[in-house]
Amino acid sequence: MARRPRKAVKNATLSPLGLLLLQLAAGENDEPVAMLVLAKGEDEWGSRLVDGAVTALTTAKVNAFTPYTNYAKSAYCTPATTLAWSCANCNTNSDFIRTASGGTGTTIPYWRVRYDPTLKTVVVAHRGTNTTSIVSYWTDVTFALTALDSAYFPGITDLGIKVHNSFLTAHERAVSDILAATQKTLAAHPGASVTLVGHSLGAALALFDALYLPLHLPSGTTFKLVGYGMPRVGNDKFAEFINANFSDLTHINHEEDPVSILSGRALGFEHAHGEVHITDDGVWHACAGHDNTNSLCTVGTVTNIFVGQTADHTGPYNGISTGCS
Repeated sequence: MARRPRKAVKNATLSPLGLLLLQLAAGENDEPVAMLVLAKGEDEWGSRLVDGAVTALTTAKVNAFTPYTNYAKSAYCTPATTLAWSCANCNTNSDFIRTASGGTGTTIPYWRVRYDPTLKTVVVAHRGTNTTSIVSYWTDVTFALTALDSAYFPGITDLGIKVHNSFLTAHERAVSDILAATQKTLAAHPGASVTLVGHSLGAALALFDALYLPLHLPSGTTFKLVGYGMPRVGNDKFAEFINANFSDLTHINHEEDPVSILSGRALGFEHAHGEVHITDDGVWHACAGHDNTNSLCTVGTVTNIFVGQTADHTGPYNGISTGCS
């Protein structure tokens, strides 16, 4: 399939500070970031990935993400409709057992916890936001990398980990309720794993769950994360901690999605491992390390915010676009 002409992101409504931050988000002034080698042996795609390597996923492996994509999609629907299971796309993953839903859709993004008996996992899903709204997280004058609060993240606050403060605040507003719902669901289904999903801001919040929930749930709990259009969340120490302690992580980026390169490496942010990039020809590529600069991966394709296409942020991901419709 031929590549589409790239369209610049509209920026007429952004303040000078906003434009500066967006220019810093990802551009030619970025210093190359060394890519980490994944764990020794075979990676989750069944092949030995080395530093900077790229591997095309098979159709079967792409299709295996579909249940998680549907969970990320339904997270956009209101708590009332998902609890009653009357949302527009409620016919997907229809065998799951509902536990709790919450959020206001404004200061507290929608979230839900459920059990999937087919996958034998507790699913924690977070709603995302549209591209215009998520960009506002970087144009806010209070934007900063901030340290973790030991009340939420005991035992890891002295490791130099710093994270995006607006994402952290959004996570803290709902995390106690999410933890309680997850504990309740695990108690009802002993031996279940925990799967974290979300798109956009929801993917960022799911990544915070990956940091938070293992500190508060029983040791031995197995975790998985599948995120879509995930922005960068924290600094190099954050990425290193996730790399070392959360192995089953995938963040999927669609074509020239600009959100996936925010916040910028020049501002001290780094992605963790687990990138899968969908190129314009529809091929899904597993990109080894983090912030892989290969031309088949996100950083190599979306070299700066102005060559990104905001329409790519919603997918489709193997035929599924995000949003409650």
